[in-house]
Amino acid sequence: MVRQAFRAMIYVALASSSWVGAPAASLAEETLRGHGGPVRALAVAADGRIAISGSFDSTAILWALERGEAMAVLRIHDSAVNAALALDRGRFVTAGQDGRIAIWAEGTTEPGHVFGPGGDGHDAPVAGLARSTDGLTFASAGWDRSVRLWAADPPRLIATFEGHEDSATGVAFLTGGGRIASVGQDGTLRIWPLGGASAPPRILRFPTPLSTVAALHDGGIAVGTGDGRVLLVGPEGTVRAEIQAQPTPVIALAVSPDGATIAAAGLRGAVALVDTGTARVTRRIDGPGLPVWSVAFSADGREVFTGGADRLVRRWNAATGGHVGPILTRRGAGEAQDDHGEPRGAEIFRACVACHTLTLDDGNRAGPTLHGVLGRRIGTAPGYNYSSALRGMEIVWSTETISRLFEIGPNAYTPGTKMPEQTIGDAEDRAALMRFLDKATRQR
Repeated sequence: MVRQAFRAMIYVALASSSWVGAPAASLAEETLRGHGGPVRALAVAADGRIAISGSFDSTAILWALERGEAMAVLRIHDSAVNAALALDRGRFVTAGQDGRIAIWAEGTTEPGHVFGPGGDGHDAPVAGLARSTDGLTFASAGWDRSVRLWAADPPRLIATFEGHEDSATGVAFLTGGGRIASVGQDGTLRIWPLGGASAPPRILRFPTPLSTVAALHDGGIAVGTGDGRVLLVGPEGTVRAEIQAQPTPVIALAVSPDGATIAAAGLRGAVALVDTGTARVTRRIDGPGLPVWSVAFSADGREVFTGGADRLVRRWNAATGGHVGPILTRRGAGEAQDDHGEPRGAEIFRACVACHTLTLDDGNRAGPTLHGVLGRRIGTAPGYNYSSALRGMEIVWSTETISRLFEIGPNAYTPGTKMPEQTIGDAEDRAALMRFLDKATRQR
């Protein structure tokens, strides 16, 4: 019954937050969106330059943090991207509800390798990823009740660990090497020695489903539970503290680079910051009241990034819990400050600036530039690598065709595209956006 209730709570959160409107007014000033759905996964590269996010919209986005811009949209998954990793040497990993695990390199939009169902990959959704300290190997946890260990270069399966009695939901490499920890819907924490897949794990059982896990710097383990607690487990495998961090399930955990703080995210939009020394919640980050699905620290530990049901990646001051803003805080030159006499249309367009520019000089981002888009056939902007589905269509962009795109959504209007699903239900808002685009994208 506990496991069923936990699943029901998650599913209700998904159903109620899959596509949402603008966030609360107090945080609405910088609401620049890149994803078309809730942000399920977050990771920051060790050098602090790049973050990767994954979403229920089936895409992952690489963000240039200093510029506050989307570098690339990564498309390979057929459904939600549940987990993401930053490895070494500019490589990234995504894992999805489709059971696929993809390895990417910075500067490319095609995966270097994909593990999928039917081969060495998981035969069910992949719920969690973790990287080793040296960045040469990574691990995955799947709903097929298995945990798998992978090499990134060359890509290959190293070992499979089986024994969970229900879906495995999270995995972590323990500090000091030689062990990984996994958690699952079966309420168990399993500590696996890496000496061989046949070596039995140490198993700790709890009366609630376990949703996520993270490694502590002292060799211990932080575990998020279905009843809102964070468990601190010592290196020897004994529970040394239980912290009631959330009133609802803890669905994401992150540990600060110095190991002093755990960020525990929950379904009600808050993140509890837990001091690992005192095992107490020292402060809270209060978001817009919608589920926070993912959390990560900046490379220097000064900021906390959260990804939520409002489709945004937000930034918070780790010391105070205060709101800093979304990742995308700087307007590009192509967006200018000129609203072209259409303030409402310019405001609506801010949901598009993660991926699109308006001027020829600013060029393409993760999506093609919209300079000169009216009168242009779909899939023909110079220098942009379109999907084959778009290149084969006969649509010519006009205010009518673009309005229709946002009325029924990209999936319906341009079948086969992996463009994030964005719709504008209000006819007056669509008209305002079209008036703005008509003025802002003209050839000059």
